[in-house]
Parts: sequence; C-alpha cells; structure tokens
Amino acid sequence: MKSNYLTPTQLAKALGISRQAVVERIQKGSIAATKVGQQYIIERKAFSSMKTEGRSVEGTLKRMERSKNTKERVLKIVRDNKINTIQLWFVDILGILKCVVITERELKEALDHGKGFDGSSVTGFAEAEESDIIAMPDASTFQVLPWEGSTIPVARLFCDILNPDKTPYPGDARWVLKRVLQRAKKLGFTFYIGPELEYFYFKNDHSTEVLDEGTYFELIPNDIADVMRNKTVDTLEHMGIPMETGHHEVAPSQHEIDLKYDEALISADNIITSKYCIKEVARSNNSYATFMPKPMFGVNGSGMHVHQSLFRGDRNAFYDKNDKHHLSLTAKQFIAGQLKHAREFCSLTAQWVNSYKRLVSGYEAPVYVSWAQKNRTALIRVPLYRPGNEKATRAEIRCPDPSCNPYLAFAVLLAAGLEGIEKKYKVPEAIEPNIYKMEMSEREHRGLVALPGNLFEAIEETEKSRLVKEVLGEHIFTRFLINKKKEWEDYRIQVTSHEIRRYLPVL
Repeated sequence: MKSNYLTPTQLAKALGISRQAVVERIQKGSIAATKVGQQYIIERKAFSSMKTEGRSVEGTLKRMERSKNTKERVLKIVRDNKINTIQLWFVDILGILKCVVITERELKEALDHGKGFDGSSVTGFAEAEESDIIAMPDASTFQVLPWEGSTIPVARLFCDILNPDKTPYPGDARWVLKRVLQRAKKLGFTFYIGPELEYFYFKNDHSTEVLDEGTYFELIPNDIADVMRNKTVDTLEHMGIPMETGHHEVAPSQHEIDLKYDEALISADNIITSKYCIKEVARSNNSYATFMPKPMFGVNGSGMHVHQSLFRGDRNAFYDKNDKHHLSLTAKQFIAGQLKHAREFCSLTAQWVNSYKRLVSGYEAPVYVSWAQKNRTALIRVPLYRPGNEKATRAEIRCPDPSCNPYLAFAVLLAAGLEGIEKKYKVPEAIEPNIYKMEMSEREHRGLVALPGNLFEAIEETEKSRLVKEVLGEHIFTRFLINKKKEWEDYRIQVTSHEIRRYLPVL
C-alpha cells in the first residue's frame, strides 16, 4: 500500500522545502538516511508523526500518493496487498452514503467500464422505466480503510454516476458540483473549502443520553469521547485527510473536528469520509455519533461552518492589503451574491425539518442575512486578518449544518458567489452589533431579512429560485423539492410529545 522508504524529493515535498535542503540535512546528520548506489533513501516512519504548517507529514505523503493514483496503480496496490473487498461509494441527492461492493476480480472491469446498478431505489435517481445507470470509480480517490482490528483489508473508491452511454447522469450530486467548478475555472478561479464538522456522541442511536457534561474546549479526564475524537483525527490523518483542530464544543457531549481547507470537490469527498469515520469509530467504542442538527432542546445545535475562498493560481483572490477589511472587490461581490440568494439556497444548506430547530436566536446560529467580522450572529463572518497570512483570507458562511449534501451545498454556494462577481453586486454594510439583541425596529431600519423559519418556507424560496434550478438541473431540482415537500407533510401531521404535554391536560 505504501513504501517504507522515501526519496529526498518525496520528503522535500512533504516538508515543503527544497530537495537540496533535505540533502544538506542528510549530509549534516540531522536527517538519517541510507545511501543506495547514488541515491539516498529515508525511513518513512521517522517522519510519520511530524507536522509541518499544521499538517502531518504522513497525511501529506498520503495526499501525494493519492494524486498519483491511476487505474494501473490501484490495481497494483489491490493485487500486492491482497485486497478482495472494494467498496464503490456515492451519495443520493440527500447526501446519504451508498455503496456497491466488488471483489478484486471485478475491479479492472469496473475501472474501465464502471459498475451497472438499478438506480430506481436510490433517492432522487432514476425512475423504474429508466433505472440502468453506472457507478464509475474515480481512481484518484482510492483509499484503504484503516479500521482498527480489521483482519480483512477493505478499500473504497468514490464514483461518478453515468448514463449507459457514459454521459454524466443528471441525478449525480458530484457532477452538479463539478459543473459549477468548471464554470469557476473558466473565470480563472479555484474554489477552496474548509469545513467545521460539529456532532454529538450519545450512548446509543435511540436516545440522547450524553457521554459527558463538558463545555467549550473542556478537557475531561478519562473521557471516552475525547479518546474517540482523537482516534478519529488519527485515522483521518492516516488516510491523507488533514485536520486543523479537534475539540469539545459548547453543548454536553458535543464535539467538533475541523478539516484542513482543500479544493471543493476533495473537501466534499472528505466530509463524506469523515462523517463515516466518526460514526465507525463511535460504533467500535459502543457509542453513537450523530450529525442531526438539533438533537436536544435548550442547547446549541450542530452546524458545519464553511470557510470559503477563491484562488487565482497561488494567489488568494479574496485578499486586498489596501482594504480596511483586507477584502478584495472580488470577495465583497462573492459575499454579496451569497447574501442575495441565501434564502433561496437555504433548503440545500439546511435541508431537514430539524435543521430549522438549530437556526434560532440565542445559540450561535445565524437567523438574519448579514455579514460581519467579529459578529458571530451574522450569516457570513470574515475572520480578522493576521499579518503575513494572506492565504487565510476567507468568508465563513454559518447556515450549513453537517447533515446536508456537501456536493449540492457547495455547488449553490459557489454559484451564488460567482453571480455576485459576474454581475458586480455591491455588498451591504457589515453588521457588527449582536443581531439577537436588536430591537425589531433597528433590524428593519438596517434592512435585515430573516432566513427561512422552517423547511416549508425554505422550500417555497427554493422553488422560486432561478439560480438554484440552473445549478441543480431539472432532474435534481424537481426530485429534491418533491422529497422535501413529503418530509414537511410527514412532519406537519405528527402529534408530538410536546403537544401532548402542553394541550392534553388543559383542552
């Protein structure tokens, strides 16, 4: 699966220094190496735990290997390591992970021609009369799943979904994102995403019995949740998915893992992998991890704040040293585009009935369409600039939650931002005061508009949206709305325990 040794060139790339610098350190004795002929080789394990610029060297090496993945290399890795279980991953239009399992014997055929399956039972995919579609593995996403204690090696590949004639299938959420990314590329931009995944650990999947009563950043002795979170971070790093931070969140038994920023498609794949890994590590420790946005009343819900930036080559297109916010005109127009369309795409970033139990005042979740630098009640926050760190200039949008489909969410976010740039939208004034504490008259004076208050209101806004329909395409747009309307109707007719407690004794 990986070589136990590195060349000076490989180590130089992982450390972010020149090859000559590595050779000089070898010659000075600060890096141990063995000379084989005219070439130095370096033991990989000596650097696996080292970090550079916040990333583990091992994670960087994994990413380098992934970028070299081809059909031939994948076949060789599988053959050399006797991997006979390969999972083909994709998501439905709601972002729920699906899987087709094949063996080594079928892998070459799948890499060459894809794996056909019946899409009529996958949410938002084909109708019964047009059900034959193809899962085409993306060789660059090949990864061995490092589950602890597993005696049978298992690998996975993300797939693009195709029609029988090999054209992109219109129900494939991954293709929706790819399409908008191609549009950004034509404008000279690469879209980067850094997601913050919040979630809860509970004792099982049928109650909200917490594992701890911890608070923000709290370190609890002998805490199984802390052990699970750290194990998850270590596992993801081993898979080449680098982390920024991990910590306890505000609510009891609530935790957060922040993924290192990356290109949007890679970040979306990484979110799907990370959520699966978080749940798998919890399961192996007889616990349950959930990304339900608001599983408990009276405490903070779980969001997925999305840090966004556009780059032109190696230059951050959001940065301007002469602006008081250090924001370029491009960044301001991008933010203005997202503010303009926020109500329209809200059903994609907060896609469940339960999502709107989180988007309420008082729990650090956005309620009104606004932007700011210091104000965490705003929809979009621009973190303060740190001198010398121009590449970190970004816009953090705070309405998404981790249960959304990241491919569709990132697609509509990017499209809204690009429209702002193309049509030169003007960003409104930043709102720095705490919006929750404002009088209604002040909010009206400032022209603040609220996000949808529930899924039904969000669906109505999406249904009227030209932008969202263009981004999703007719197939997903229609099926997504049908699914969400049914979800709302199922919810609307329920008689809840709250109603029983509130009304039964008095009516």
